[in-house]
Amino acid sequence: MTEANLPAGWPAMSIAQAHAILSGPGMPTEVAEVEIRGIRTKVWKNLPPTLRSVLEASRVHGEKIFLVYEDERVSFEAFHRAVAALAADLAAQGVIKGDRVAVVMRNIPEWVVAFYAAASLGAVVTPLNAWWTGPELEYGLTDSGSKVVLLDRERYERMTVHLPNCPDLVRVYVTRERDEIAHPLVTKLESVIGEPNSWKDLPDRALPPVEIDTDDDATIFYTSGTTGKPKGALATQRAVNSNIMAAGCGGARSFLRRGETPPTPDPDAPQRSSLISVPFFHVTGCFAVLNPSLFAGAKLAMMRKWDAIRAFELIEREKIQSAGGVPTIAWQLLEHPARANYDLSSLESLAYGGAPSAKELVETIREVFPKSIPGQGWGMTETCATVTGNAAEDYFNRPESCGVAVPVSELQIRDPADGVTVLGPNVVGELWANGPQVVKGYWNKPEATAQTFVDGWVRTGDLAKVDEEGFCFIIDRAKDMLIRGGENIYCIEVENALYDHPAVMDAAVVGIPHRTLGEEPGAVVTLKPGAHATEDELRAHVAERLAAFKVPVAVKFWAEVLPRNANGKILKNELKALFETEKASA
Repeated sequence: MTEANLPAGWPAMSIAQAHAILSGPGMPTEVAEVEIRGIRTKVWKNLPPTLRSVLEASRVHGEKIFLVYEDERVSFEAFHRAVAALAADLAAQGVIKGDRVAVVMRNIPEWVVAFYAAASLGAVVTPLNAWWTGPELEYGLTDSGSKVVLLDRERYERMTVHLPNCPDLVRVYVTRERDEIAHPLVTKLESVIGEPNSWKDLPDRALPPVEIDTDDDATIFYTSGTTGKPKGALATQRAVNSNIMAAGCGGARSFLRRGETPPTPDPDAPQRSSLISVPFFHVTGCFAVLNPSLFAGAKLAMMRKWDAIRAFELIEREKIQSAGGVPTIAWQLLEHPARANYDLSSLESLAYGGAPSAKELVETIREVFPKSIPGQGWGMTETCATVTGNAAEDYFNRPESCGVAVPVSELQIRDPADGVTVLGPNVVGELWANGPQVVKGYWNKPEATAQTFVDGWVRTGDLAKVDEEGFCFIIDRAKDMLIRGGENIYCIEVENALYDHPAVMDAAVVGIPHRTLGEEPGAVVTLKPGAHATEDELRAHVAERLAAFKVPVAVKFWAEVLPRNANGKILKNELKALFETEKASA
């Protein structure tokens, strides 16, 4: 969309002017400066100091419904009682401040209880990817040194043979398992808190006492790295909670840009509601959706797995106002032939991030859901989700941009050659970001930490440019990674799995463009002389070692050694041409 198509007088004020108002004295999103790890840093002055304080504040919402899953409905009061019961049991098992407590489940109410029960004790909550294989989960548990793990039935079945290889574990909680479990370390979670619809009947009890500081360690979320081994990003209480203020700031900025006064929060307004379609074990689901929803008293409707028809049913039944996650989900909501059969008029926000999106997506949203404001944002595990946001008229004007940095953060484009020289507007270089939401570093990986985190800045590995007004445009990823529907896939990890096959001599993984998923992994391999392997055999080989979303959707065979430059680096752009005719359906 061009400037001529925008409302007359847009924008009424610049981004800098809007942020100056929002961050000024007396505003809910007022900004101050403090010292964090020896560096003067802008912070949200009115930020809840800890995850425990968010939990405690949420109790004011009482009998309003917080979590919806299948036929289970959990109020804020019932949720608090379940958290307090589990926290007491964890404390009885010896969990103290600083211990790592892992959560490995799909999106169910017990995930949320486990997260906040551990957080309320000052434990470092360590959610692991529920799609990981047994060996991947074993690595996460042993690398983090988790003392306790809470699993759902599927993950417990996957982990049974791996638990003896996790010597730091003293207790394993399993939920939604109907059969008896004889393992001496295992406790059924239902024996502690009951089932979700009965949480309201649990006794009212206080949380176990503990002192937690705003800059204490809070979470470890794992992100893959170029070594192929996942790295645990260690975040503080302040870093996690920063998303609460970022969310409110983005909406208010849109009003100011229109020349309007942001509305004053109305405690009597109808309860907000969201359809949560991204996993809680991602920072987007946990930090940008779950935690702000708990604090604000919003309802979250969960799905066992993503299904467009089920999403329509929930939007209609629960009067959902916000939905999205990644562009894949937005496209499915827009283009499903059954959409017209449901009342989706409650939708006011369709936001997404985490994967490249087609340019026409914003216009399609505007046409199909006139009331809905599309939004786009950028962040990463190392920034605890939200760093930038783009919404309303700004997004209509710059649909390819992930937005501007929130008032407590700053973006720089630096010369990739030296990592120091700051480049000017509209010049492509490596994206660096700072702010209170940047994690402390990687768990037990000092060398990787030193390479990625410099004087309060995180070097993202993304190639980007920033225009004169501060809007960021992600151009490409300098790191060898692709994103499938919001899931990071590091090519070297898949390549290593292919190299494990006895017939493979050379292997490279590249991204195959996909209209809704963004991209999918494709592999090109050279077989050893005289060796034989089929495409299905190699895909099955990878599937035995890695999560399903990392398995190449196609494997091409190359007769010679893969093409390389003078430094020996594989020329992946040449290999991508092999897949140009591979057009996956939306």
